[in-house]
Parts: sequence; C-alpha cells; structure tokens
Amino acid sequence: MHIHLGRRSWIAVTAVIVVFTLFVVARNALHAVKIKGQINRLTREELLYREQIGRDSMLLEQLRYDDYLEEYAREHYHMQRRDEHVYIVEE
Repeated sequence: MHIHLGRRSWIAVTAVIVVFTLFVVARNALHAVKIKGQINRLTREELLYREQIGRDSMLLEQLRYDDYLEEYAREHYHMQRRDEHVYIVEE
C-alpha cells in the first residue's frame, strides 16, 4: 500500500501547519501581554501597601504614648470627657 501525495497536498498540509503555528504563537503572545499587565498592577499595589504599612506602623508606635492616644481619640473619634464641652471647627 503506497500513498502518493501530490504537490497540492503538501502545500495544503504546510499551510495548515503554518496557520496553526501562527494561532498558537499569537495566543501565547496575548497571554504574555496579559500576564505582564497583571504583574505591573500587582507591583503598584505592593508599593501602595508597603507605604500603608509604614504609615500604620508609625501611627501604632505613636499610639503607645497616652498623650498622643488621647489627642488621636479626640481628633478622629470626637471623644470627650464627661465634664467638658467640645466644639468641632472644620476647615
């Protein structure tokens, strides 16, 4: 049993292989661009969270002192003692 493929058959097979290869390469390139975008977004988020951690750590360190803790509670939570009146002046 001898199968004889003509010139047109080889051209068709080659064309199918080239089209399939281009499809796979394009799909992988699109995926790579998508992944790179995600990496950039996550890197920006990491920097944002690191800055937030730094600010929160500094605030936590300051809140260890009673004077600052009282001032912070008054400013941010409008707390007051029983025998005093507090007037809030917004800028």
